[in-house]
Amino acid sequence: MESGGPGNYSAAARRPLHSAQAVDVASASSFRAFEILHLHLDLRAEFGPPGPGPGSRGLSGTATLELRCLLPEGASELRLDSHSCLEVTAATLRRGQPGDQQAPAEPVPFHTQPFSHYGQALCVAFRQPCGAADRFELELTYRVGEGPGVCWLAPEQTAGKKKPFVYTQGQAVLNRAFFPCFDTPAVKCTYSALIEVPDGFTAVMSADTWEKRGPNKFFFQMSHPIPSYLIALAIGDLASAEVGPRYDLLFMPPSFPFGGMENPCLTFVTPCLLAGDRSLADVIIHEISHSWFGNLVTNANWGEFWLNEGFTMYAQRRISTILFGAAYTCLEAATGRALLRQHMNVTGEENPLNKLRVKIEPGVDPDDTYNETPYEKGYCFVSYLAHLVGDQDQFDKFLKAYVDEFKFQSILAEDFLEFYLEYFPELKKKGVDSIPGFEFDRWLNTPGWPPYLPDLSPGDSLMKPAEELAELWVTSEPDMQAIEAVAISTWKTYQLVYFLDKILQKSPLPPGNVKKLGETYPKISNAQNAELRLRWGQIILKNDYQEEFQKVKDFLQSQGKQKYTLPLYHAMMGGSEMARTLAKDTFAATASQLHSNVVNYVQQILAPKDS
Repeated sequence: MESGGPGNYSAAARRPLHSAQAVDVASASSFRAFEILHLHLDLRAEFGPPGPGPGSRGLSGTATLELRCLLPEGASELRLDSHSCLEVTAATLRRGQPGDQQAPAEPVPFHTQPFSHYGQALCVAFRQPCGAADRFELELTYRVGEGPGVCWLAPEQTAGKKKPFVYTQGQAVLNRAFFPCFDTPAVKCTYSALIEVPDGFTAVMSADTWEKRGPNKFFFQMSHPIPSYLIALAIGDLASAEVGPRYDLLFMPPSFPFGGMENPCLTFVTPCLLAGDRSLADVIIHEISHSWFGNLVTNANWGEFWLNEGFTMYAQRRISTILFGAAYTCLEAATGRALLRQHMNVTGEENPLNKLRVKIEPGVDPDDTYNETPYEKGYCFVSYLAHLVGDQDQFDKFLKAYVDEFKFQSILAEDFLEFYLEYFPELKKKGVDSIPGFEFDRWLNTPGWPPYLPDLSPGDSLMKPAEELAELWVTSEPDMQAIEAVAISTWKTYQLVYFLDKILQKSPLPPGNVKKLGETYPKISNAQNAELRLRWGQIILKNDYQEEFQKVKDFLQSQGKQKYTLPLYHAMMGGSEMARTLAKDTFAATASQLHSNVVNYVQQILAPKDS
């Protein structure tokens, strides 16, 4: 992110944005009626037993929101996103400029209203309406214990096994279960926090400065405006290590549900990345790329998630090409394309979730729309736009100009595409937005396979040998001499992943072949690398190779990442009676260590609502 005080971000001289009118059906808040200028959290963490009652684990303290009324006619009520797990006990209002201690603090009435299964509205009434452009501070005293936004882990669920751990996960709509807020990516604010922890614990946050205040207090400040979903906290028995130029990563406990979460200045990552061979560095490149695409320029609502992820995939692969070469990057992109194909085969191409712009209906949790489409189809659309430009340097310059144009703002596809056509007037003149079959509107609003696929042929030198080797394993009597002549010991991880994807596509294999495959390649069948373990598990299940079912259970017990967990449960439930039993047994053994969202998704796989 760029430096400079919040005063540098005035949008007064900027273009009017389509996103200024964008609706966010996932927020119950009045975020269009008030501007949030700053948030301050003052919280104390207690690690007690789970559940309600005195001494139980929880965060308690205050959230202070600095706000300005935007309505010309003024307002008599403020609505914030909240959650049933948040217990608000007091609300006080201080009118006037922030920090003006002369202004009296007046208690104000508040109540909650139902909104959806993932949140509720906290309604604060003003005894006297606030006028247009009036500024005020609202202080809310609250406590949060068990809930979906604040994840408490017992000592045995951590790597060290000695002390408990707590972390927050805000994306997409979970931070309303951490603090009352405008829980929408449409608006951004700066924030600060004072966090008190028990002896022997360290707190970290997604902030650009921090300092220790006394033995048990940590103060954090984020001086750049960010959307609420990027405010993140973790408290535990943390150790640090310098590994290179400063970019802070926090390796999370195994139950963390994502590969990485791009919380600014402190990316949360899965311990699955510690593969021992640097092979999964692409996840780190991806999260760093979010610094520009997602954090600096943000989708204005979750229906435009592709603006965060499609650009980030493109940036990730541009960086990867420079670091590792075009062949390797095309191979990695091919594995991404295979995941997209797999997803569309399962859901059906015409599924409305397979549009770039997803229409999220009221009451639907945006997290429930999550899939490969915004990543891989989004990557294809950005690649198509680069292809239209025809000059990589020119397109790279455009991406820098795009970030500079929209930094610290939240946008819709229209904002981006208008800027693209203004930046390249010769393309606008040619009418590239309406080329039959490749219309920008079709890209955004038609479900299905991308109309344009980037050329991945530079990866052929790595892909062809993997495809040829996979073919050798499909015959009922595999030619072991030809198989053993292929030296896979020199293959990098994504070449092995690509090979296993091909085996999976061709499965079930002739009887006995999977057993032979595992014996021939112990490097694969006994791998500790999570990407290989996922594919080997899927192959085991697709071929009903029951001798190795324990490996699926072991892998699912070792981590709780959504990307690995859900496909394996789908494969188990789509398999034999023995595989379905394995699914139920594994879930019974691991449910307590999974994130609440992942638990819900697995339960839906085990017992679909419409069955």
